[in-house]
Amino acid sequence: MRKLSSDQQRAFVQHLLRWYKKNQRPLPWRETRDPYSIWVSEVMLQQTRVSTVTPYFEGFLERFPTVEALAKAPLDSVLKAWEGLGYYSRARNLHRTAQIVSTQLNGRFPDTRAALLELPGIGKYTSAAIASIAFDCDVPVLDGNVRRVLARVLYIKRDPKLPKIEKELDAFLRKILPNKKAASFNQALMELGAMICLPKTPNCPKCPVEKLCGARRTGVERILPVKSKRPARPHHHVAIGVIWKDSKLLITQRHHEGLLGGLWEFPGGKRHPEESLEECLHRELKEELNIEVSIKQQLPTVQHEYSHFRVTLYPFECKWLRGRPQEIGCIDWAWVKPQELKNYAFPRANQKIFRARFERELNLSSNSSLL
Repeated sequence: MRKLSSDQQRAFVQHLLRWYKKNQRPLPWRETRDPYSIWVSEVMLQQTRVSTVTPYFEGFLERFPTVEALAKAPLDSVLKAWEGLGYYSRARNLHRTAQIVSTQLNGRFPDTRAALLELPGIGKYTSAAIASIAFDCDVPVLDGNVRRVLARVLYIKRDPKLPKIEKELDAFLRKILPNKKAASFNQALMELGAMICLPKTPNCPKCPVEKLCGARRTGVERILPVKSKRPARPHHHVAIGVIWKDSKLLITQRHHEGLLGGLWEFPGGKRHPEESLEECLHRELKEELNIEVSIKQQLPTVQHEYSHFRVTLYPFECKWLRGRPQEIGCIDWAWVKPQELKNYAFPRANQKIFRARFERELNLSSNSSLL
């Protein structure tokens, strides 16, 4: 890890703050110091692009303008407002935290990083962001953008996500953090990573700290940061039943735990080795709902990727034969008309099935959303 002299550290901070003052994007969450709004924005921004978050943020605050409003809302309503953003545990934790703040903390967010860390879904980065931006606490943030900037400036030839390196980066940031300017400094670093110090194509000539950058000086700015080798992502094959009973479809609600907890979906499950897709679907429907169907036809296959695995969905149009659905592998179920699907929160992969099969009934365009 390259060392910067005291003069270089001061220059780094000054150039960065000056650049940010002139070039920061006019984002809606930067127009307020309200802890609730900042909290919502920071949770939404976890592993999600700013361009994606902006309309969700504005719609979410319009629907739930205060922490009390969010706390009182049904979880299904919160998940529906979150539909399409992914990582739904974030929405469930938002709801839980809103209830804690509203009922146990008299509607006031904790104003220290340590206290914020006690709330569901608020980790090291989010607590630091809220504490510094909303409450002027002198704490640094360390997200993906910041790691990338520092890995290049400080010429770090190891993965900046390694615990030892993260500890060194945190110590460096604490040393150079300007007193009572943590909000601007933290946002400036993140903005530099988001706008200039890009992962594959850094725009070094426009960087305010180009002359201080070790990677730029040695010509390895496109090589750093180093990334540890990721294990291969599992690929699951899932049979899905689009099940009709007269003019209605069967949908089920997932348990609240897990990646897609609380969302609705067409029932089905993972195929076992040496099992046909049709055999898989019959087995899953029997095990999870205790119903029997006749399979009519296979619908277009759907490919979808998550952060740690990939899935191929094989939807089959089916007719219900017998058995009242039971809540064995789900927490709820419903028979709904195609036009009513928009009232429920579904994973994006299931929305791809909607577009393939129900575009006409739902009046969907190729790029529209059920949100």
